Amino acid sequence: MSATSVRSAIRKRLVATTAAVLAGALAVPSFAPLALAQEQVPAQLQPAPIAPPQVQLQPSHGPASVADLAERLLGAVVNISTSQNVKGTEAPNAVPMPQLPEGSPFQDFFDDFFKNRQGEGSQGGGAQKVQSLGSGFVVDAEQGIVVTNNHVIADADEIEVNFSDGSKLKAELIGTDTKTDIAVLKVDPKLKKLTAVKFGDSNRIRIGDWVMAIGNPFGLGGTVTVGIVSARNRDINAGPYDDFIQTDAAINRGNSGGPLFNMEGEVVGINTAIISPSGGSIGIGFSIPSELAIGVVDQLRQFGETRRGWLGVRIQPVTDEIAESLGMKVAKGALVAGVIKGGPVDNGTIQAGDVIIKFDGKDVDDMRDLPRVVAESPVGKAVDVIIVRKGVEQTVKVTLGRLEDGEKQASAEEDDEEQQEEAVTTATVLGMTVGELTDDARKKFEIASDVSGVVITEVDPKSLAAERGILAGEVITEIAQESVSSPKDAMDRIGALKEQGRKNALLMLSSKTGELRFVTLRMD
Repeated sequence: MSATSVRSAIRKRLVATTAAVLAGALAVPSFAPLALAQEQVPAQLQPAPIAPPQVQLQPSHGPASVADLAERLLGAVVNISTSQNVKGTEAPNAVPMPQLPEGSPFQDFFDDFFKNRQGEGSQGGGAQKVQSLGSGFVVDAEQGIVVTNNHVIADADEIEVNFSDGSKLKAELIGTDTKTDIAVLKVDPKLKKLTAVKFGDSNRIRIGDWVMAIGNPFGLGGTVTVGIVSARNRDINAGPYDDFIQTDAAINRGNSGGPLFNMEGEVVGINTAIISPSGGSIGIGFSIPSELAIGVVDQLRQFGETRRGWLGVRIQPVTDEIAESLGMKVAKGALVAGVIKGGPVDNGTIQAGDVIIKFDGKDVDDMRDLPRVVAESPVGKAVDVIIVRKGVEQTVKVTLGRLEDGEKQASAEEDDEEQQEEAVTTATVLGMTVGELTDDARKKFEIASDVSGVVITEVDPKSLAAERGILAGEVITEIAQESVSSPKDAMDRIGALKEQGRKNALLMLSSKTGELRFVTLRMD
């Protein structure tokens, strides 16, 4: 065979082999033939084996439907409609009567429209009805008891309860509580078969739990919204017992007084307030927790008023500086700034300067905890109170009075107390000039005879005392819970504290109104 023939034969074989390899690669149906084909490639050219991806797909869906729950609860939620008779000039959004030139041909027309008619915008001084809308819910079907907010029915002359089926009943006001913004109404259960809901335990709910709000936003009628508990124990400065549940369930105007349900259909809150620059929901709503509402509702039903426990003390927060000056490791509790004369602890059981850290078995971590736990206690109950006095914990027994009586007593005490003024200068301590309370000083500056201590006559404007708001005319009655009766006592007490390594001095001051307060001053 010639050389040309040999070359031609080799070329034909290479073409056939290549075609066979390509055909096998294109026809590969799975990874296994590819692996076999890769064995024909030189080792230095082989790619790393590729493992198939292992992806675990989880089903994704929202919360389960609440349709069955909403259907069961809608019948117990009501709309509250109120009307109030007001003078035309007092009516909100009243249109003022235009001032017309004397003898104007339109005078009779405007006199008829503004003065003689009693419709909206009437200016004639005649009574007209102003209506408002809110929400509520039935808690006792047999007795016809309905709960709502106090501000929904405040000053109303007539109250009407509108049900989800379109029926209406006149309501009687049983009682209100302005401190918690709760009102209790009563309708005649003989006129309509009622559906009631029950209170649940708001202490069991957690941040992130689902909740449902039902109410009457903007007068639209029964409206259901769902959200979660965004926060708990919110203080929005609405009252002395603020402990609100915060939720992002849509709450708008008209939802006030409506219930906030947990997913078991129990009322865990009463919707009462929102934060909204626009007037509509921005996802920040507040509800009165059922733990607080249950006691108030029970008292209003039983007595038509609240009957809260009363300790008879004035309190202020325990700051880090106050805690350090009292020898406390942690700043907690409520500092007693004063004891109200004639109150339950006016017998010396609790004294100014004591720190209350536990009341009737309940911890008092913050000052605002104390008024709430005391108010929830029955009048006349004897309770154990744990206090810190001069750095030592001790337990005292206290019998509670009634808050409503105490408020009248405290008000009378403030009105009767005499004003306290400056005295003469004898010494300087902590940026303040203090003087003795002599008979001449008391007479000259009208200082009450039962006040003891040293009088501040001047305060250095560059001192920490001035920054803390201490004013000339206030009386220093104690320093670090030790009484002082002269400027020398004050200087000696400050010196003793410095020797003990204390950084702050706790001063008990009697103000010009006779109230006591505590202030800490650094002794650097």
